[in-house]
Amino acid sequence: MAVYGVAAAVLAGVESRQGSIKGLVYASGFQNVKQLYALVCETQRYSAVLDAVIAGAGLLSAEKKLRPHLAKVLVYDLLLGRGFRGGRGRWQRLLHRHQARLKAELARLKVHRGVSRNEDLLEVGSRPGPATQVPRFVRVNTLKTCSDDAIDYFKRQGFSYQGRASSLEDLRALKGKCFLLDLLLPELLVFPAQTDLHEHPLYQAGHLILQDKASCLPAMLLAPPPGSHVIDACAAPGNKTSHLAALLKNQGKIFAFDLDAKRLASMATLLARAGVSCCELAEEDFLAVSPSDQRYCQVQYILLDPSCSGSGMLSRQLEEPGAGTPSKERLHALAGFQQRALCHALTFPSLQRLVYSTCSLCQEENEDVVQGALQQSPGTFRLAPVLPCWPHRGLSTFPGAEHCLRASPETTLTGGFFVAVLERVEVPG
Repeated sequence: MAVYGVAAAVLAGVESRQGSIKGLVYASGFQNVKQLYALVCETQRYSAVLDAVIAGAGLLSAEKKLRPHLAKVLVYDLLLGRGFRGGRGRWQRLLHRHQARLKAELARLKVHRGVSRNEDLLEVGSRPGPATQVPRFVRVNTLKTCSDDAIDYFKRQGFSYQGRASSLEDLRALKGKCFLLDLLLPELLVFPAQTDLHEHPLYQAGHLILQDKASCLPAMLLAPPPGSHVIDACAAPGNKTSHLAALLKNQGKIFAFDLDAKRLASMATLLARAGVSCCELAEEDFLAVSPSDQRYCQVQYILLDPSCSGSGMLSRQLEEPGAGTPSKERLHALAGFQQRALCHALTFPSLQRLVYSTCSLCQEENEDVVQGALQQSPGTFRLAPVLPCWPHRGLSTFPGAEHCLRASPETTLTGGFFVAVLERVEVPG
């Protein structure tokens, strides 16, 4: 029941302009951040519809102790969300007493507006766009299980396995309880959009990681072999770190840095649940890490996924439909940090391969940062050509930028993302 009270408090904070949904969700200290975030985002998206249903059913006048924001969250979940599966809390019992009237009011609203689907009640700007049509990607954690076993488990639960996808159209056509194996990543299962697996036993046991496909690309393209030493420069919240550990088979070493103590603590919990044993966490600024430190003398692989504007994040697109580009001042500050971090990473003496990635759509944080770093170390590193079949390439802002990858809901059915792979240029003997 706790999630409803916390969600109501976050919703009240957003509406009184105390902060963004994302900021207030993290500040709440609630353990299941994704569940809380999704509940608040969707409740806010349907806010006008919920107000109409609650008023039409006379809920607040009948239940004087029920606060408006809590009522909105509860009614969303009862009518439009997960439907109180197995819940017996006080407020859930109260809502069940009014369930028939609330459902009747929602049906009356649809008839009045001449629509048949819940989403058609939304204003045009709030209706589901490409972001809401992105499938649910689920990475099988090979430290704990394998794809075949995970597939068999879902089949026993009544899901219909459709085999390996052959095109994006296969992913786009997913419906109901059908799922696929991704056409590119061998450990990635694909379910229909909006499939909620946060309470699935395999997820809670760390056998599955809920991770967007584009977010899986950095570790996959870095491809450190077992036994390698790897730096994850800006590591929290840790999904990419756990992916690196799986590729290493827990053999070798990951040095993971992040400055945010809270995020690092959450990351430690995530890594423990995922069975990661080869990672050394440090609450430290990567820019303060010395490349000449003997601890890092064997580091040949670096993953750099620095703080960015987040303009490609699906959650941002759902929270702020039509949100504009970040301000020039913010982009300038972020790009400055990103370029310093990338140039710093390239000075590690044994480095052979680096992946730079962001969940940003902005050229200033992507191609411009990569171009600037390459210009600062001419002839030492080059952009590696990767995934020639990937349909969305880097912007043609400098020679070789087509080797970079971009991702978006429209072109790749993923979140918005950017990835560049830099490799050391071999000097002829």
